[in-house]
Amino acid sequence: MMKSIIEYKDYREYVLEYYRERKRTSAFTWREFAKIAGFASGSYLKLVCDGKTRLRLEGAKKTAHAMGLQGFEYDYFILMVRYESAKTDKEKKMCYEEMEALSSAHNVKILGSELFTFYETWKHSVVRELAVAMPGAKPHEIAKACRLPISAAEVSNSLRFLVSSGFLSVDVKGNYHQTNRSLTTGRLKVVSVAVHSLLRQMGEFALDAFDKLPISERHFSGITMGMTAESYEKVIEELTECRKRIVAIVSADKSVEKVCRLNMQLFPLTENLKEGKENVGLKEEQNA
Repeated sequence: MMKSIIEYKDYREYVLEYYRERKRTSAFTWREFAKIAGFASGSYLKLVCDGKTRLRLEGAKKTAHAMGLQGFEYDYFILMVRYESAKTDKEKKMCYEEMEALSSAHNVKILGSELFTFYETWKHSVVRELAVAMPGAKPHEIAKACRLPISAAEVSNSLRFLVSSGFLSVDVKGNYHQTNRSLTTGRLKVVSVAVHSLLRQMGEFALDAFDKLPISERHFSGITMGMTAESYEKVIEELTECRKRIVAIVSADKSVEKVCRLNMQLFPLTENLKEGKENVGLKEEQNA
């Protein structure tokens, strides 16, 4: 028996599960499924589930009707399709919040919703570190330790969220402990929208730190370079491994002296060039 639709986040996964369930109990085929939905191509929905094409809004409505979805289930399915096709983070966020509202109204929690809230603002990640590094500290003391603007009330709200969502635990003495030393979004696509918001905030803080902090307290460097698609992928792999090594180094620490942020950024400064596929030069900017 299939799970409730609001336990899904990916409409392709739901359509595939629906097909498998029908197939399990009858001689149901992709061609029959497409015909019921009104698609000319008998393989269209299979191509959708294989990730080779996507549902448009009208196609989503026809598919939802073909699966017998009504009421909130129909609305939720359409929201999943709209979420995937949204072109901006703002649109994605609106769709996700509507999905979460529907799931909450029907007592089903979307997997990853805590991570979405966690990554939506820098405050939760910083408070999570400071609460452990400052045992016994009051919210106003944690707020004062932040270089970034945050009030004691916001610290209190963050602490409540972090504990209720399982990011922090509290012992009998009232001290906070991290349930996991490091966090990852894994494959949760919905979280990426919130992470984008966090990255923007941290990018702005980096510019502020560049202007206000002495070189001894921050490190900025960069490389301007010509790349191919192949070297780009290799650099991405190297950055991923580097980040893992850094996490291992920090996780081995038994105590915390300060909370820092490391941004890793790689982005194009030009359009793709039709000629000149070889790296033509490197320019490195050291800490300045």
